[in-house]
Amino acid sequence: MRTLGVLRPIGKFLLPLLVSLVLLVALWWGFLQLYPQVGLVGKTPAEVWSYLVTGPTSDTVRRSILGELRITLRDAAIGFGLGMGGALLVAALFVGVPAVAQAFLPVAMLLRSVPLVALTPIIVLIFGRGLLGVTVMAAIVVFFPALVMIMTGLRSAPKQAMELVAVYGGSRWTALYTVAVPAALPSVFAAARVSVPGALIGALLGEWLGSGTGLGAGLIRAIPTFQYNRLWASVAVVTLVSVFAYAVVGVLENLVLARFAPQPGKD
Repeated sequence: MRTLGVLRPIGKFLLPLLVSLVLLVALWWGFLQLYPQVGLVGKTPAEVWSYLVTGPTSDTVRRSILGELRITLRDAAIGFGLGMGGALLVAALFVGVPAVAQAFLPVAMLLRSVPLVALTPIIVLIFGRGLLGVTVMAAIVVFFPALVMIMTGLRSAPKQAMELVAVYGGSRWTALYTVAVPAALPSVFAAARVSVPGALIGALLGEWLGSGTGLGAGLIRAIPTFQYNRLWASVAVVTLVSVFAYAVVGVLENLVLARFAPQPGKD
């Protein structure tokens, strides 16, 4: 029964995701049918499938795109780890020391309002065009939304439980660790779900504008050389990977919250 109780929310999470993916493919196909003039540059799902899987050069194409994808996934994974880790630490600091939040949170929000494209030349100048520069861009995309969501989760901790820790002599940091962090788990996972596609976008942008490697660079090279099959295939692959990563985080969220979240009717 407990296993069924865990699997049910996972199924409820994955089913709408699968339906959304099917609708996305249908909209893709329908748009190209509705606007046939786009056919010169637009490729249907069937054409992309043939190019990647059943075409005469599909093996070579797949190896090339997957090789670029591995670089992008490495960049995105490092950026995701740095961004989420930094957001967790800074959110704990801001909630634990309100004076620090009052001083630096407006600065963080001001930096967040600056488009990443505008920051790219500065990031490249400081960190270079290699792995470090790309992962910094991916981390920036992850950091700011995750910071706001995690702070909201930490601040939603039950005040009575926080006060109880203080009554028994616990410090503010003890209350944060024992009460606020478990209460913030749903917000942490929500931030992670949002940040997974964000990390991929940041890595693609960094590769596009900075490193010259990975799937982002492959996309920009495909446009001037009229490799539209490769362009659409690369976009389809990175979209599928993004959806898969989002689903993995969602499944982990359901498993962790089923184990650690307070159960109704229990103390």
